[in-house]
Amino acid sequence: MTMKDNAVGPRYAVGQKVIIRPTGEQSVSQRENDINLYAGQVGEVSDYYWMSPRTGQIFYIYNVRVGVNRKEVVVYEDEIEACLL
Repeated sequence: MTMKDNAVGPRYAVGQKVIIRPTGEQSVSQRENDINLYAGQVGEVSDYYWMSPRTGQIFYIYNVRVGVNRKEVVVYEDEIEACLL
């Protein structure tokens, strides 16, 4: 049995509508600035990945398509929330 088998699954599914949340950080990095440009916008999860650092925890990273041009941005699980509309 692997760590993946014991883990809680991803919070969001491919095709699910989500809202990009502001990172809460003030210009800490270019990546956070880029994510904040999409804050409040509704997008669609196009894919997700998991990683497991040495601590044994599993973290999910999502590709989300946002905007008219369906720009794909990469966000951490805590940077999105389910869109209930």
